[in-house]
Amino acid sequence: MNFSKIISPKIAQKIMNVVFIISGAIIILILIFIVGYILFKGIPVINLEFLISNPTNSGKSGGIFPMIVSSLYVTLVAGLIATPLGIGAATYIAEYSKNSRIVGIIRFGSETLASIPSIVFGLFGMVFFVVFLHLGWSILSGGLVLAIMALPTIFQVSEVAISSIPNSYKEGSYGLGATKWQTIYKVILPAAIPGISTGVILGLTRAISEAAAVMYSVGASFQTPISIFDPGRPLPLHLYMLATEGTSLENAYGTATILVILVLIITIVSNYVINRYQNKIMGR
Repeated sequence: MNFSKIISPKIAQKIMNVVFIISGAIIILILIFIVGYILFKGIPVINLEFLISNPTNSGKSGGIFPMIVSSLYVTLVAGLIATPLGIGAATYIAEYSKNSRIVGIIRFGSETLASIPSIVFGLFGMVFFVVFLHLGWSILSGGLVLAIMALPTIFQVSEVAISSIPNSYKEGSYGLGATKWQTIYKVILPAAIPGISTGVILGLTRAISEAAAVMYSVGASFQTPISIFDPGRPLPLHLYMLATEGTSLENAYGTATILVILVLIITIVSNYVINRYQNKIMGR
């Protein structure tokens, strides 16, 4: 049966509009339900003492200050390593290389890394960084594991952002006598910053939310890490331990709430800075 003869194009367009609106609304409702439920359970647990004190009774009571510091440390280490590598590789692929075999290998490797389960990254980090390189259970080992996890996302999104810059930008720069490198870092990269920043945010928010990847590399210390060579206990790992033990669900909900709030703060602040920068370069 040919439905195009039964349903007019205008009616079909209205039907599809309703389907898309309903799909978007369902996604938003799911997000609101999950985040709202966590906040509803966790906000009553949060107070100043919970945020600035150390855990007691094996984390079943007390605060989560060392966990907050550990999460920020490992995310910072991951960002400092993965961001320049991802943007550099994306710039090379988009601006310098041709469609050669090595480019295909790089893209295939990036896609493969993005599809590997996080627990595999954790086991690799334990074997390679902790044991083979003798870094021990430390913030540095955990940050390196998370950097490898965040790298594919940063690389893939950055490549798309750089490749989408119109050729007229390059032609105008070359017409003014700029070299290729000057064109890249003064014209191409600034214009691609909103897209690149999106990739960095996606990569780092995934990194800050991982528990399995750091379980075997960062350690599970309840002490506040002072340097990157100290062991730590990031918020996702602490949440996993509390949830699996099942003896302190209140602290687990409080930890989950802080983790959600951190991700929301990173996303909101980053988007605000990106929008401000984009408006500035466009003269708004």
